[in-house]
Amino acid sequence: MEPWHEQLVARRRELGLRQVDVAELAGVSERFVRLLEAGKDSVRLDKVAPVLEVLGLRLALLPVETP
Repeated sequence: MEPWHEQLVARRRELGLRQVDVAELAGVSERFVRLLEAGKDSVRLDKVAPVLEVLGLRLALLPVETP
């Protein structure tokens, strides 16, 4: 599975959206979308949620698979 931030980029491109489009639709800054897509390691969930909604995605917590 590809890293979460690469999945965001792939989904945005699949939808034909630019970073600025996602930012405007989600009510966040374009800079935030750029940082999110770059895999910034600390983000506010209240800002991530609207971006995921625009992209038709949701955040899910899954148990860690152990060998």
